[in-house]
Formats: sequence, C-alpha cells, structure tokens
Amino acid sequence: MKYLLIFVQTHRRVWQRGTWYSLLVVIMLFGLFLEAYMHNFNLVYITLFFVFAIAFSAGPIGTFNIGRLEVEFSGSSRLFANMEGKILFNIINSSNSPSWAIEIYCDKYTTLIGTVRGDTKESIAIDIIPNKRGEFQCEESYLQSFFPLSTVRFILPIDDKCISLVYPEPKGISLRKFLNRQKSYYGEEKDFDGLSTYSGVESISRIHWASVAKGDMLVKRFIHEEHTEELAFKFRDAGGDTEARLSQLCLWALSAEKVRQPFTIEMPNKVLSSKKESIDEILTHLARY
Repeated sequence: MKYLLIFVQTHRRVWQRGTWYSLLVVIMLFGLFLEAYMHNFNLVYITLFFVFAIAFSAGPIGTFNIGRLEVEFSGSSRLFANMEGKILFNIINSSNSPSWAIEIYCDKYTTLIGTVRGDTKESIAIDIIPNKRGEFQCEESYLQSFFPLSTVRFILPIDDKCISLVYPEPKGISLRKFLNRQKSYYGEEKDFDGLSTYSGVESISRIHWASVAKGDMLVKRFIHEEHTEELAFKFRDAGGDTEARLSQLCLWALSAEKVRQPFTIEMPNKVLSSKKESIDEILTHLARY
C-alpha cells in the first residue's frame, strides 16, 4: 500500500506525452492482432502479448525514473545581453536507484544531464544567450526523459521560479582609449618618479622600453598620478542613446574592476561609486535603469 501511494503521488507530478514510436507500437499491435485472428498462430499471440507487456510497462518505469527527482534553481553566473552565460540548477535524487536519460529545459535552451546517480545532489548549468538587459525568466522549465523505450515523453515541471538579472552588453570604447583621452590623469616628464608594473591600461608612450628589453614590462610613474582621483564616468557622455550608454558604462566598470581601479558613474538620478557599492550592485543599477 505504501509503494502504491508513492507511485500515485509520483504519477501526479509527471506529465506523459506520446511520441511517433507510440504510434508505431499501436500499428504493430493492430497488425499482430489481425494476423493472430486470421491465422490463429500461437507464436503470433505470444509476440502480441509480449509487445503489449513491454509497451505497457514503459509508463510506470518511465514515471518512476523521472518522478523521484527534485529540482532547485540555484542562481546564475553574471549574465550580459547577447553574450553566453549560465543558469544553475541543483538536481536531487533521493532514491537509491539512478535516473536515466534526463534532460533539463529552460524555454528554448537545453542541457543533457544523462544519468543522475542515486542519493546525490548534482549541480547542472544551462548555457543561455539573453537578448536584452533586465529580468530574465524561464517561462517554461522542466526535466524530460524518453526512458525506457522512447514511446512516451515524460515531463517533470520545475516549480521553482528561474529568475535572473541580465546586465547590459559590455561594448564600446575600451578603458585604455578612454584613459588616453583623459590628459589630466597623466603627469608631465618633469614629474617622473620611478617605474611601476604595467597594468594594461597605460598608454604605450609611457612604457619604459629599456625594462622591456631586459624582460620586465614596466611603465613610467609620475608624482601627479599618485594623487589622481578615481575614474569618473558620465552617463550623458558615454554614447548616443540609452542602450549604447549603458553598454559603454558596463564595459568601463568591468575593465576598471579587472585592474582594481576605483571609479564613479554619474547617472541622471544617482552617482554610483565603486568605493561604496560592489561591482554587482553597480551593474544591477545599470541593468534596471
């Protein structure tokens, strides 16, 4: 009685959809029935019941295979518009037996999981490419399996809402070009105060070529730079339209994070500062603008 109750509860969670193979099985059963009725061959009767038994058993086996799984949405990597990212799920198999031929779907995106071992919790990622910034949500997410015979498509809906935030696409003028245009950030030759390690954003004209010849990538350091304030980006000067500006600011913010350079972004209604807010909080503001 206990196992029957478990099967009924599992059966309610799983949707079943027929496939072209199920139509083939029906045609085969009908043909075998006609053959057995017309010629009364015992071998045909045996084959008929054998095929029927296998086809009938596919339902309970497939339902139990996928119905014992649980799925949790566990977040995502940093998602950017028009760039590949990952959304993450935890697949939990509380049974002792493995589940076979499992796939996970999020709208048009899918990943083949294959086998989920018994008594395990596995982390699964789906590669997606959001087409715009803002909130991304899987309208339809589910597990799917054709196990054991591909005659039935078993679907286990994912109840957990899959919602992530998509940041603007990082594109535009590089941070290096931006810094080269900001003459106030560089000192004069008379302010020369030694050498420092090349960080990747300094102008090529400031590379100390003598050190390069010796195998060290160094740049000239100026007294004026040591008192330079944080980088200042302005929304109104970042591009032609709103989306271009947000993309440009996103690129600069990521580049500044990479070289650990503090910065501010002057938005129309707020000034964002990397000293007061994390990079993810700044990107979130850009995504929701």
